Amino acid sequence: MDLYEYQARDLFEAHGVPVLAGIVAQTPEEAKAAAEQIGGVVVVKAQVKVGGRGKAGGVKLAKTADEAYEHAKAILGMDIKGHTVHRVMIAQGAEIAEEYYFSILLDRAERNYLAMCSKEGGVEIEQLAVDSPEKLVRYNFDPNTGIDADVAAEIATQAGFSSEEVPALVDAFQKLWGAFSAEDATLVEVNPLVKTGDGAIIALDGKVTIDENAAFRQPAHADLVDESAEDPLEAKAKENDLNYVKLDGSVGIIGNGAGLVMSTLDVVAYAGEAHNGVTPANFLDIGGGASAEVMANGLDVILGDEQVKSVFVNVFGGITSCDAVATGIVKALEILGDTATKPLVVRLDGNNVEEGRRILKEANHPLVITADTMDGGADKAAELANK
Repeated sequence: MDLYEYQARDLFEAHGVPVLAGIVAQTPEEAKAAAEQIGGVVVVKAQVKVGGRGKAGGVKLAKTADEAYEHAKAILGMDIKGHTVHRVMIAQGAEIAEEYYFSILLDRAERNYLAMCSKEGGVEIEQLAVDSPEKLVRYNFDPNTGIDADVAAEIATQAGFSSEEVPALVDAFQKLWGAFSAEDATLVEVNPLVKTGDGAIIALDGKVTIDENAAFRQPAHADLVDESAEDPLEAKAKENDLNYVKLDGSVGIIGNGAGLVMSTLDVVAYAGEAHNGVTPANFLDIGGGASAEVMANGLDVILGDEQVKSVFVNVFGGITSCDAVATGIVKALEILGDTATKPLVVRLDGNNVEEGRRILKEANHPLVITADTMDGGADKAAELANK
């Protein structure tokens, strides 16, 4: 789950990372009051989970509380790359002497953790990595050791900081690692990490992604969920413990096992090229169980998507046999009743496949079309979605 900047700021503060004052506002009046409370120069910052806020006009400097009011009035309701601004953060202004970049992330390719650091912060780091890769230090470190004082000093030194600058950075790096580790994050990024006129190191902006798989040991993370910004279908799937991700296409996908579902997405996208570019509408993995309840919940989510025109159920029977899956589909359609109105192409294979196909054939449901192969099922589902 990605956090808003104000949530990242509060998380940093809780772990001792040096930050400036910041107050969230949802109205221009609240923004003015926040600016008055903080005092002095403030920055009005749109709170959206997407980059490019500054270029879009979502970050404005305000020298007075009245200016903060006007900026908040202009920013609230703004559309930034498809994200509507519902709140702003009024952040204390800073006397910036230098801007740096620092991040910690899970390096899946190396199966390790990675710290990245540059003396050139406040820029698009992706572009810096392409144009001047030598200016961005990439340092893999052992998760069991973490970023201790020695590792932090080595990162700062490799990034080109002087011996006088290193001690303050070491402290900041260690505290950011503390936040990363304690909160089960997969990304902690500060851009810029600034040095102020008096030499203090401050996290002026923050981007944090936390691992939802760690929710069982992070109950406080439930309070960070912005339900108003969640896709309602994804929220419904989450309530039913379904692994669901909404996409932009028109063929609903249900499969068992992430690998099979990913392959199904590819096959449907390929088949869709022959049917006016039809593409998958979702990723939905029902896992090892395909009971009537699980199948009904999955179909309920998918059929609730107005973009879906057909559904492709692609299941390989293993621990859960094909006859159990077929029974689940039949009972699920009974449970859903008249709410099920879109055609289902069902391809079963694997354990007890013949019995599964017999169950579907005998049920003879008007919405169900069986397919013998994955390619054939994908093509049929794409064809139906295109009608």
